[in-house]
Amino acid sequence: MQIRIGTLEECVEVANAIPEFVEKETVENLRNRLDGKTHLILVAVKEEQLLGFKIGYELTEKTFYSWFGGVTPAGRKSGIAQLLMDEQEDWVAKNGYQQVKVKSRNAFPAMLRLLLRNGYLIDMYEKYPNNLGSRIHFLKDL
Repeated sequence: MQIRIGTLEECVEVANAIPEFVEKETVENLRNRLDGKTHLILVAVKEEQLLGFKIGYELTEKTFYSWFGGVTPAGRKSGIAQLLMDEQEDWVAKNGYQQVKVKSRNAFPAMLRLLLRNGYLIDMYEKYPNNLGSRIHFLKDL
């Protein structure tokens, strides 16, 4: 498994292969979100197959936001999400940030468990009419 710097095109390819992501992504949407921000784009590749991605960007000079990521069904239960998180946290710390913020949803229990296992603390709960869509905000000091 290789974790490396990726492209938005690669991230879109992976995101659109993840069935839980109902809305299809475009490079333009991702680029608009990152425009003018210091950011990191990571992909997970095994035997030339893209299996995961993680995108984050600077919120403040002290805080990095882990914005968007996922692992394809073919890559699940093999530690890819953990590897992407570890690589992102290493990069974030080396670049002088002191904390990482991330949001997830009740609809993604595996991600919630991963965040809690890795020392992320619940910072806020954002209630939505459909409880599966409610957002849980996490924060981790590095």
